[in-house]
Amino acid sequence: MSITKLENTFSLFDTTAQILQEELECTYLEALAETAENIFHEDVIQDEVSEVTKRRLEKEYSKLKLKSLEKEEIRKGFQLAILKGMKDAAQVNHQMTPDAIAIFMGYLVGKFTADQSQLSILDPAVGTGNLLTAVLNQLNGKKLQGYGIDVDDLLVKLAYNNANLQEQAISLFNQDSLSNLYLEPVDVVVSDLPVGYYPNDVNAENFTLKATEGHSYAHYLFIEQSLKYTKSGGVLLFLIPNSMFEDEEAPQLNKLIKEEAYIQGMLQLPPSMFQNSKHAKSILLLQKKGIGVEQPKEALLATLPSFSNIQAMEKMMSQINTWFSEGKKKK
Repeated sequence: MSITKLENTFSLFDTTAQILQEELECTYLEALAETAENIFHEDVIQDEVSEVTKRRLEKEYSKLKLKSLEKEEIRKGFQLAILKGMKDAAQVNHQMTPDAIAIFMGYLVGKFTADQSQLSILDPAVGTGNLLTAVLNQLNGKKLQGYGIDVDDLLVKLAYNNANLQEQAISLFNQDSLSNLYLEPVDVVVSDLPVGYYPNDVNAENFTLKATEGHSYAHYLFIEQSLKYTKSGGVLLFLIPNSMFEDEEAPQLNKLIKEEAYIQGMLQLPPSMFQNSKHAKSILLLQKKGIGVEQPKEALLATLPSFSNIQAMEKMMSQINTWFSEGKKKK
């Protein structure tokens, strides 16, 4: 993708969001959601916008036609605008999965589901939909249905616009992801797990992985909830903190995973991606137990090289491809 095209796409979102932010006296992210609605409907749909502002917006919208862009071009331009808005908002839960990781997770989902022509994919911590749409965009040629859940209504609105602009079929739910979900079990779960404590102790009582005392770990409960809403034989890819299996309550997590699923692999992300080694993460690959599902002869364990080191990355991809074609198949 050319830098100029990306700059133009970002510029369209950014300029029009700023115009609406001023006019509607709202935050940049709220204005971004509004301008995305306009771009999708090819119209200025806000009644309270003055005629002068409407003409200004229409002039900007005419500069770039959505139909001329690839899904990934739209996603990346919208993502940059969201990142700009999040810097201003500076809310802890507004953290976006880095692009390289999102695309790599999409590649892994593609490898796991190579022989499936249709897939249902859930992100129980969908945020703005960036990870989910990045994964869906990697799965060309399949019939796809996405599901996303988030407790933050602004993030869900941004995810909804993100999905519409990229023409991705995603059903979104604005609710606590750890309450009862109104969806059938899915083929795949992908999630950048929210790390920290879950404040609702009453609801935590419904989980095996609830803490013996005090608040429970949200990331543990998300794994348990995700397993519950995954089909037999389905795959789950989680972005987890490296320290997750060293926590005091980790034996219970290990026990639950062993009972419900097979660990297919754990890929440690390059340490260079994290300013503080305490925040370093890995991709955990699970497959839910089911008929015909076997434990791999050996799990896929590796530390990934820097995504910008093309040669090292190609070598790693080759090893991963070999594992999928040989190691995973043999008992």
